[in-house]
Amino acid sequence: MAPLLDVRNLVTRFYTEQGVVNAVNGISYTLEEGESLGIVGESGSGKSVSVMSLLKLIPTPPGRVEGGEVIFNGRDLLKLSRSEMRRVRGREITMIFQDPMTSLNPVLTIGRQMTEGLKLHLGMNDSQARKRAAEMLDLVGIPGAEDRLSDYPHQFSGGQRQRIMIAMSLSTNPALLIADEPTTALDVTIQAQIVELVKQLQEKLGMAIIWITHDLGVVAGMVEKLAVLYAGYIVEQGSVFDIYEQPAHPYTLGLLQSLPKVDAREQTRLASIEGLPPDLRQEFDYCPFAPRCPYVIDKCWEENPPLMATGRDQASACWRWETVLTEKSRFGVEEV
Repeated sequence: MAPLLDVRNLVTRFYTEQGVVNAVNGISYTLEEGESLGIVGESGSGKSVSVMSLLKLIPTPPGRVEGGEVIFNGRDLLKLSRSEMRRVRGREITMIFQDPMTSLNPVLTIGRQMTEGLKLHLGMNDSQARKRAAEMLDLVGIPGAEDRLSDYPHQFSGGQRQRIMIAMSLSTNPALLIADEPTTALDVTIQAQIVELVKQLQEKLGMAIIWITHDLGVVAGMVEKLAVLYAGYIVEQGSVFDIYEQPAHPYTLGLLQSLPKVDAREQTRLASIEGLPPDLRQEFDYCPFAPRCPYVIDKCWEENPPLMATGRDQASACWRWETVLTEKSRFGVEEV
């Protein structure tokens, strides 16, 4: 049976006055119905651009999807017309963005914004759409849902606005929900509530989820598969358990080492990955992580490693992945 989503060799570039930015460099992954995938990496690694490319939301110019296929429910999304793609976005695939205040229109009521998509995609009339919107607000924990449809975004807290965005995204019963760092602008307590809410709704509604974050700690308990991005490349992918238990790429090790450990027996300084993120205006004929890697060898400067199988369902783009596995204690990963 074909997967729900099959991304094949996706390539996205931005043409700027400063040069060509190689934002996404041939990434591939699959997602089954009801499955959850975490895409992790530091700022500028290509996480958001990769999913915006799936939905054909890259601003053109300066951006352009230059290669690959995005097979969703048997169709290549990159080949759909604008009108065909509009029927997919908001109906079959929905997205939650980082900052709900910039995603919600400040001069329209919440009810107006929630019912617009229901009428467009599901053909509901005003009363049906309003009833459905109230049900969704109640589902995500907004008290007095019916009355609050007449309120404006500024009348809600940050956590409530994000819950509204989740309700809006799920109201059309999508097959795939993309969450682009939806907890970044929220405090830690609200973050935990939003993560738990999304987990509960996924189990209840049976949708697939792509969760984008720079924080490996956030996705540890909520996704089944993980893809680690660096410089627009997937440098490691596999089941979340395998990657946390047996990381096989130095960048993944560095991300894991940067997590605070609540059960640490003694106080230790959080580690950081030395060096600076790469300049994406250059094309890499060597490993993009080589300038920052403690395991670097001459071959790393001569050829960019492909993803190589390191286990049954795990792969790493590292020439020395076997050494990384055997020396993972160097990063203290056994305590994560």
